[in-house]
Amino acid sequence: MLPRERICAAVDAPSWAEAEAFARAVAPEVGILKVGLELFAAEGPAAVRAAAALGRPVFLDLKLHDIPSTVEGAARSAARSGASLLTVHASGGAEMVAAAVRGAGAGVRVLAVTVLTSLDAAALEVVGLAGPPEAAVVRLARLAVKAGAGGLVCSPHEVAAVRATVGKGPILVVPGVRPPGADRGDQARVATPAEAVRSGADVVVIGRPLSRAPDPAAAARAIAATLG
Repeated sequence: MLPRERICAAVDAPSWAEAEAFARAVAPEVGILKVGLELFAAEGPAAVRAAAALGRPVFLDLKLHDIPSTVEGAARSAARSGASLLTVHASGGAEMVAAAVRGAGAGVRVLAVTVLTSLDAAALEVVGLAGPPEAAVVRLARLAVKAGAGGLVCSPHEVAAVRATVGKGPILVVPGVRPPGADRGDQARVATPAEAVRSGADVVVIGRPLSRAPDPAAAARAIAATLG
């Protein structure tokens, strides 16, 4: 992969009107554009189509988590929107992940989210997820890949362990990535883009360090330069 192809820019905004200038500026410098919950809730499939029109695959980050039949139908609808990647929660169980894969079809890669990067060990204990983050992530990663997920979402702290567990096949997408010196925001388990790639990440998801940069395209190029 080219260095820029490893960058997924998070297009997070309340509307496409507010997101469009950023998306257009950054699209030539990255490999993937991510449409998340806020933008999708406001614009629906039109946001996916608008992002895809900029010539990059669209990562629809909905983190589906429901009964299998509902998730299968939602994944089928997401595939019709033009998304290339779609997230579900691995904690929904093997049957739910498998249903998402069926619904998405051959044209959409289902990515299973293991443990949110905003959660640390104390938070996991409170919600009843056994084990430290790495143990929980590896357990969920194994479940999801066995159920047919084409990739996984995990923090940079666990990506090496996940790669060792699942091998080279599944794509590993890593949020919680911050360039050196950047504000970590609400992320608990973070690393730099270069550290994440060295640990085994295929794609790094970058939001505020790009969207809040004075020149998002230049910021993306600077990050890509660290990944070569």
